[in-house]
Amino acid sequence: MGGGLYSTSKDDFDKTLDLTNIRPYGDTMNDGKIQVSFTLPIKDDEKAAATAQELAKKMGLKDPSIAYHTQLDEGFTFFILYGTLLHSVDYTKINVELVEVEVLSMNEINEYITENFGRKVVVLGATTGTDAHTVGIDAIMNMKGFAGHYGLESYEMFEAYNLGSQVTNEEFVKKAIELNTDILLVSQTVTQKGIHVKNLTNLVDLLEAEGIRDKVILICGGARISNELAKELGYDAGFGPNTYANVVATYAIKELSERINR
Repeated sequence: MGGGLYSTSKDDFDKTLDLTNIRPYGDTMNDGKIQVSFTLPIKDDEKAAATAQELAKKMGLKDPSIAYHTQLDEGFTFFILYGTLLHSVDYTKINVELVEVEVLSMNEINEYITENFGRKVVVLGATTGTDAHTVGIDAIMNMKGFAGHYGLESYEMFEAYNLGSQVTNEEFVKKAIELNTDILLVSQTVTQKGIHVKNLTNLVDLLEAEGIRDKVILICGGARISNELAKELGYDAGFGPNTYANVVATYAIKELSERINR
């Protein structure tokens, strides 16, 4: 459209990308625009709104505005705020411990197992503890898989067992010993109050107590799982969301082969 009050030129926008000074992107580069939401244990009124804005300022937001607020229950108010983040991060100095592996296809994985092991690889998976979610472990294990990527049950050279959800760590370890398992896959979705950390740590302790920790490839996954966290807890690797079966399988069989050779 032609001139007028709202006329802008593409030259008006900051296009400079400085990786040493990364800020959120909203409408234009480096504008720092973000949205945050939180609940305060106070009644929904003007004082609550002022309190929410003050908290947002202390978070580093400039000119925070409340886009939405509602009473969740008596004495509890939910807020959504917009603002401009004043802080930035040097992207070039961020180090993340990733699982680095050249991913193989299903056929390549079957061939690798045949050539390097001469037998089927036994993999046992479950959602352990009180966690009832199965979407993650099913995506990796079940024959139909996820998003067009078949699960390990579809792989000719995997003998895959999916125990489902709410499997105790004791039951999981017992089954691992019974099946002489090569690879253990553990899924965790519920993370409130660090329950996933406690459960994952307990599993490592049980495997060590049974003397089989070093005999298996131990992998965990979930929405809040990172490779860095997994290794801190004593696992060989950790995978986050949107991870497919062939990625996990490639890492696991290559790590298993290296361990056997060592």
